[in-house]
Amino acid sequence: MAGPARCAAVVAAAALALGACAGKRIEHGIYHARSGYHVALPGEGWDVVEHSRADLELRQRGAPAGMLVNALCDARVARHGWDVLTRQLLLGLRERVIVETDDVPVNSRVALHRLLEGRMRDSDERVRIESYTLKNDRCVYDLLYVAAPEAFEGGQPAFHRFVESFREE
Repeated sequence: MAGPARCAAVVAAAALALGACAGKRIEHGIYHARSGYHVALPGEGWDVVEHSRADLELRQRGAPAGMLVNALCDARVARHGWDVLTRQLLLGLRERVIVETDDVPVNSRVALHRLLEGRMRDSDERVRIESYTLKNDRCVYDLLYVAAPEAFEGGQPAFHRFVESFREE
């Protein structure tokens, strides 16, 4: 499997690792999650994946890239440290090379931001991943962008707008 299909599989695998399942309520380009947040859809060129285990999964038309947002609302999980949350999020990614990791503000909260490359289990193809993880006392929110390294920069601005639009309701 190569190209767009491979990256779609990577995003789908990440959605499975996140493990949530919810209906999609999209009004005027804004996705409203049952768990109490919303994000703006990135616009042209991104398609909603209807049957995803993530709250919202999007695939970039014509490019090997996808993004998702998911919330896991469980106070026990929200109490975990960043290291545990990172391991859970990146489960199945091997040969990881961390490009960047830092704390950044997102919607008046501190988010753990990561940029890395690696290979999905059972594949030789490399992927580049950018993620933001936020949490409060009750929920952990993951926003994730996955693309083939050569296609990564093309979808990254849309992902940054997606992250900047994140708001708890």
